[in-house]
Amino acid sequence: MSALVRGVGIGLRWELADDLFRERPASVKWLEIHPENYIGRAGVYEDHLERARALHPIVTHGLTLCLGTPDRPESEYVRSLRSLLRSIDARWHSEHLCWGGAGAFLHDLLPLPQTIEAATRAAARLRELRDALEVEIALENVSTYAHPGPRAMSEIDFVLEVLDRSNGKMLLDVNNVWVNQNNHGIDARAYVDRIPPDRVVQIHIAGHHVRPDGLIIDTHAEPVRAEVMALLEHTLHRMPDVPVLLERDGNYPPFAELITEVDALASIAERAR
Repeated sequence: MSALVRGVGIGLRWELADDLFRERPASVKWLEIHPENYIGRAGVYEDHLERARALHPIVTHGLTLCLGTPDRPESEYVRSLRSLLRSIDARWHSEHLCWGGAGAFLHDLLPLPQTIEAATRAAARLRELRDALEVEIALENVSTYAHPGPRAMSEIDFVLEVLDRSNGKMLLDVNNVWVNQNNHGIDARAYVDRIPPDRVVQIHIAGHHVRPDGLIIDTHAEPVRAEVMALLEHTLHRMPDVPVLLERDGNYPPFAELITEVDALASIAERAR
């Protein structure tokens, strides 16, 4: 039986691993990994994962099986991913509601057209992955900077359409909702309020960069801003038991400073409960 994932977690990154293993901060309750960093790798990678598993439950968050990509995923990769998920007793696996290229992976999370056709394709891919991996699949809403063509529906209607058609779960990225509010004029709180709490298995929160022209870029390389923390608190009042992950992927501060941020998230979660 896999361990319960509760409270606040952090992404397991090489730059943070030694401090996490040595300090074992009490406010960090679980860890998230990108499976692409571990599949097909042994030696130090295998040891790294085992050390992490000895401390905390592990959740996987994929970067390459984008649910809106027209190409089917390579069967060998899917088999390897299923093996990894079984080895760590994963309770779910998450992928992004976007597309990543056609014929080749472009190493970016590209926006989908918000149409019934795109929702139908993404829902079908989610169902296929769930069957192949034999674990729940959660879709993550993404930050976007432009939209490919006319919209047939709003972003939240598109997300809900995919969830309904797939009977899938959701990884709700609160920072991405805030980014899109500022870049596209959506109402972040109204967006959150329409998401069925029983569909959400995980929450992401991160920092972002504001360009001089006002465009916000989701970077995961800055501290979480106060307005995003406030949106998280609003979100957790609707779904207080959903685990929260702090994403930090660059521009790392001193480890104690990072854990202070985790502590702040834990306080918000405790108030919500």
